[in-house]
Amino acid sequence: MKKLLVVAVVSLLAAVGAAHAADLPRRPVPQQVWNWTGLYLGAHIGAGWGQSNFDDGEGPVLYGSDVRTPAIRGGGQFGYNWQMPASSWVVGAEAEFSALGADGSGTCFATSSFIVSANCRVRQEAMAIVTGRIGYAVGPSGRTLVYVKGGGAWLREHISFSTHDQILSTRHDRFGWIVGAGLEQAITPAWSFKLDYDYADFGKMAVAAPATRELVLPNYVPLLGGPAQVSQTMQSIKLGLNLKLGADAGARWDAVPASPLGVPVKAMAAQLPAGTEIEIGGRIWYSFGRFQKDLGAMWSPLIQDPLSSRLTYTSETASGEVFGRIDTASNVVIKGIVGGGALSRGKMRDEDWLINDGWVPYSNTLSDPVHGSITYVTGDLGYDIVRDGAAKFSAFIGYNYLRDDKTAMGCVQLAGGNPFSTCLTPIPSTTAGISEKNDWHSLRIGINGVMALTERLQLTADAAYLPYVRFYGVDNHMQRVTPLLSPEFGTGQGAQLEAILSYTITPSFSVGAGGRYWAMWATGTDAYTNFSGSGSYKSVPVRNERFGGFLQASYTFDSAR
Repeated sequence: MKKLLVVAVVSLLAAVGAAHAADLPRRPVPQQVWNWTGLYLGAHIGAGWGQSNFDDGEGPVLYGSDVRTPAIRGGGQFGYNWQMPASSWVVGAEAEFSALGADGSGTCFATSSFIVSANCRVRQEAMAIVTGRIGYAVGPSGRTLVYVKGGGAWLREHISFSTHDQILSTRHDRFGWIVGAGLEQAITPAWSFKLDYDYADFGKMAVAAPATRELVLPNYVPLLGGPAQVSQTMQSIKLGLNLKLGADAGARWDAVPASPLGVPVKAMAAQLPAGTEIEIGGRIWYSFGRFQKDLGAMWSPLIQDPLSSRLTYTSETASGEVFGRIDTASNVVIKGIVGGGALSRGKMRDEDWLINDGWVPYSNTLSDPVHGSITYVTGDLGYDIVRDGAAKFSAFIGYNYLRDDKTAMGCVQLAGGNPFSTCLTPIPSTTAGISEKNDWHSLRIGINGVMALTERLQLTADAAYLPYVRFYGVDNHMQRVTPLLSPEFGTGQGAQLEAILSYTITPSFSVGAGGRYWAMWATGTDAYTNFSGSGSYKSVPVRNERFGGFLQASYTFDSAR
């Protein structure tokens, strides 16, 4: 599936290259009201997050039953728009196919601390949708289309259930419904750029829960698997590029104003080289983080998928950052951010299976609070394919670094009832229990679009596929008799999204608000840790998400103003 995602991204970049090739020479067209009628095809890239819920009908669970699957989504679309005569209303239909890279796991069927609960894993591979759209053309010359859509969806996914007694694995084709909304901007007479949100629901599906065992002191007794069901939803945000078939791919709008406000910038900007634009600014980002690490049970050579432990950290962070962007006269783009902040609050769940010589089938402890910090740097080098007073569209390649340090305080047992469980006597919240220090290095490949919605309102969106993610970590269980530092390593992939709506107060100064989603995961067979200290390695699938909103202010120097 990773190969399919690479193909999808290459297809999108090929479309970008086609747009650039069509740019020589530029052929201006007369100013006119834009009409959306016509066939189009295009490509998209984005990120998503799925939610699977597992239910075996045995009553309430101690913890879990929900599996979150961060995803990268890329592919192509084909559709038709019809703009009603003498009207701003636009109706149409669109078909879309996406390759998915999505992998999530979670605890399921944990109805008792005396039962060996299961590890449920969901991997999504592909998705297709067919929708009808209705929109309204707004803005100068009607070149901005605001739309809603709805229709049917298909999903190909792989679901597995594993206990220390049985592994069940199935592949499914699921069908459901989808609704969404978006914003599309005609950046030239032939090319348009869109920001699109989808919500899909695939309903409930019958599955079989795996066999397991229950501790009836002093022995274990087998439990047969029974019927269960799993429900599935998927949300995603995508950036796309469309080509209107039959239109002149090399044409550009003529008489585009140099500035949406038409007011010259301060003399300071006039000292820049002709065609150069520089934006600098600062942001406050309030984000929520989720880090999950699964430790495989490797003592049996035949059963490696069940877990011995899972640690899940959640946190909230207020961070500050500076950002900048340079668009040069040669259309080369350089942009980046540097930021960091402290965790304002957080919690950690530590789940264990068959510990204390097997006397504890399932343990779930809570550590609260979690202290720590994040530091991050992103740098991109790109090229403006389209650049005028109303829009900019670029493709880029870049690098992202994220440092995430966390220390969990205290310990309380939540899966009570077993006298052999850990933390039955709570550890105070002033005592450090477990720490996790992680470094994530990621290669970014993506697209960026800037569109002027009105004279003062501007939308900027950025989507990146992370084809190579390198993870390093160090775990420290401080409350052991002998504290042990456990190094961790893995490689994987991920996705990053960002969208900003900014308002121009003066020709140079603007303020804005936006949202950001980062997801990266290492789930391959090369992920490992020396957690036991015995020299035998255990698999460590790790997943990291961070998402939230921000406020920003920026100043722009533009030689054209």
